Amino acid sequence: MTATQLMVAFEGDGAGSGELSWGQLENWSAIVRLRSWLPLGGIKPLPPGTTVDEIAGELRYLMSRYQPMRTRLHFGPDGQPVQVVHASGSIPLEIIEDESAEDACERYRSSSLDFTNEWPLRMAVIRHDGELTHMVVLASHFVTDAAGAVVMMREVAAMESAPVAGMQPLEQARWQRSAAGQRQHAAAARHWESILRSIPLRRFATSAVKPHPRYRRGQLDSPSLAGSVQRLASGVDSSAVLLTLFSLALHEVCGADPVVVRPLVGNRFRPGLAGVVCTAAQAGLCVLDVAGLPWSDALAVVSKASMTAYKHAYFDPAAMALLHEEVSRARGETVDIACFFNDRRTGVASASTGPSRFEWVLERDSPPLEQLIVDVEDLPHGLRLTIHMDAHAVSPADGERLLRTMERLAADYAND
Repeated sequence: MTATQLMVAFEGDGAGSGELSWGQLENWSAIVRLRSWLPLGGIKPLPPGTTVDEIAGELRYLMSRYQPMRTRLHFGPDGQPVQVVHASGSIPLEIIEDESAEDACERYRSSSLDFTNEWPLRMAVIRHDGELTHMVVLASHFVTDAAGAVVMMREVAAMESAPVAGMQPLEQARWQRSAAGQRQHAAAARHWESILRSIPLRRFATSAVKPHPRYRRGQLDSPSLAGSVQRLASGVDSSAVLLTLFSLALHEVCGADPVVVRPLVGNRFRPGLAGVVCTAAQAGLCVLDVAGLPWSDALAVVSKASMTAYKHAYFDPAAMALLHEEVSRARGETVDIACFFNDRRTGVASASTGPSRFEWVLERDSPPLEQLIVDVEDLPHGLRLTIHMDAHAVSPADGERLLRTMERLAADYAND
């Protein structure tokens, strides 16, 4: 590989330092726990004639406009992170000659990131025979969630020059420490405590078989699932439809009863967060008693319970972790709540037909993945279900069966 670096200078407003916002803190805990900088992004083909100066201008725009891009961490004597937003600096744009975009992207993903000395964004261009062919852009989940990424991509495409709207992370953290913010957390804590003290301690049955590699990621690409969900979502929220399918499949495949799930909640309905490039999403907590219910009743149960979970999915993650530990000590065993559902769709997927396809795309023993997460994403024609799992909790066979059961139940209920 032959690569050179162009240092791109930038400057922007909002410099300062302070505690992490709740969204930042939630993602920082995952970064530490999973030993990954949680990169988001990928590869973008470039139009013929694109110049290095044009890409450098785009990188300068990103760094100058968005405060999270100019954020590094400082750790005090207690080891707690403090965010530091810089007024100016420079960042490398890598110009790569003899490496594919796919290899460069994987190199960026797999290498660690020093949040105290590096910016949480990596960008490169691939040059072949003198022409730029691709751009590689990865930003840490610490910088933004999916909703923020959509805002960022839209504004970058238009080179938006209007002032940035909404509360930036430093301002979010100040509000969260206020009396109003503490009331929000206290209400969420009451909701969580009532669930933590009443649910069964474990989500999945233990097994003597401990497969290796332990951690797996699998994908089911389903052309038909989008159409089934659209039919089931007539007059109701399609996210509730997907969460209902997940809970029914989890009960059928893994025997979970009741289903206890942590849905990822964007929190963009909250004042000042709608159009901010930041990470505001947090995982709520809800109990879904769906065993034996017909579709309409299961959907009603999930819709009601999930709305309550969304209301209480804005909280101080550090304080909630302490509550979780306190309740677990009182019950004599850790209360397992590591079961997540993440609706990552950004639009209405196009319904299609054809067979679905499942494959394992990652198998490893380290670094770890969460016990169970299922993501839903748009495809050009259909939907993709991705399972991230610990095979010591859910067997690989059951992991694949969980996704296929979601697809089968959607078709059965849509055709009923």
